[in-house]
Amino acid sequence: MTMVQETAKRILALLPGVDCGGFGGCGYPTCAACAEAIAEGGSIILCPAANTAAVAAIAEIMGVEPVEVEEKVAFVKCAGSAAGKERLAGCESCDAAKAAGFSRDECSYGCIGIGSCIERCKFDAMKLEDGNVIIDRDKCTGCEACLSGCIQEIIEMIPKDATNFIPCSSRDDEKKTLSLCGYGCIGCGDCALACPKDAITMVMGDKVDGRFAAIDYSKCEGCVTCTVKCRKKIIVDTLHDLTKAKEEVALVRCTGGSWGSFKLKKAGYESCGDVVKAHLDLDSMDVCEYSCVGLGDCVSACRYDAISNQYGVASVDPDKCVGCGDCMRACPRNKITMVPYIGVKQAACESEADPERRMEVCGMGCIGCGDCADNCPNDAIEMVDGHPDIDHEKCLNCGVCSYVCSRGLIKERPVPEYNYIQREALKAEKDERR
Repeated sequence: MTMVQETAKRILALLPGVDCGGFGGCGYPTCAACAEAIAEGGSIILCPAANTAAVAAIAEIMGVEPVEVEEKVAFVKCAGSAAGKERLAGCESCDAAKAAGFSRDECSYGCIGIGSCIERCKFDAMKLEDGNVIIDRDKCTGCEACLSGCIQEIIEMIPKDATNFIPCSSRDDEKKTLSLCGYGCIGCGDCALACPKDAITMVMGDKVDGRFAAIDYSKCEGCVTCTVKCRKKIIVDTLHDLTKAKEEVALVRCTGGSWGSFKLKKAGYESCGDVVKAHLDLDSMDVCEYSCVGLGDCVSACRYDAISNQYGVASVDPDKCVGCGDCMRACPRNKITMVPYIGVKQAACESEADPERRMEVCGMGCIGCGDCADNCPNDAIEMVDGHPDIDHEKCLNCGVCSYVCSRGLIKERPVPEYNYIQREALKAEKDERR
């Protein structure tokens, strides 16, 4: 056995030993061939699956300085089902599915979900669940074999200790992305503008107006800023709790006291959109014409199970709501608004009817007395068309309005103290950047 062969044998013992068939990052068909290439003077980090300890041992064998290795794992940059997964499920491979073509209402940039990439993985680190490719980060060695198996080129190698991810590869413009996928990046750029370390850039896509966010992990420090600022709330953050790290949540501007949804269901209406299209005279049906009709268009649009119908009216769970605004866009009656998550006061009614009529159709709404506005010490409340409108920039959360409201309508949303700490940390990072 020659010296090179002996050295290659020792190096081979340090490599994963699972042949990638030439699809791995080293470019060799077997680990033995990779070990031999290193023994002949190749890079000690030729195998991307070798961790820092293995590389250090290889460096000692080769008599060279050790190199610190950044361990990486695979990440699929898609979280939706808009790329025709259901329609193309019968195709034998992702390549065949793409060759068949995408329809106009499908995302041509997403994961097709057949799993051709899984066939390349020799470490049992990838599996298919309901059309979604799931990667086990503990099993993934970063060998890169799956990259060449993805015809969509949406698998990326990211640092193993990364905590922030953007699971979208769409290059379409905002309008099309919104129409195709609830999990798509709309290219607004808010995350890039807010990042205190300039770790996010907006990359131009194939279309003139299309662009998408990309993370430079050499700069990313895993803070919560991009997750908070993302309008669509698609930026995955495994370090922080997404439901706590947010600025706004949805509020339904109705208490539901008119029980309108039951009357409308009895009349044969199944969705809020149907009610709007019918141009009904709700007042003649003894339904508050300013109310949430409670037929669930917003419930269907919510991806986080944060909205439910409670006694005939939509109700938001602020702990589950991430502030993405999907429900607000889905409400055809514009009864949902975004309000600060911090504990300022909220008034869930915007009726403009006469006080007497309000009492007739709803026993829970605002009667427009104006006591809250008259008694606010900071002029944070204004009566608009007979209902209170709260300026959250002025509200000091003093509690006076809640005390004087005879209807018990103005309520405070309590927030855990650590949310304020997170907000102050974000503010400090932005101030430091200026």
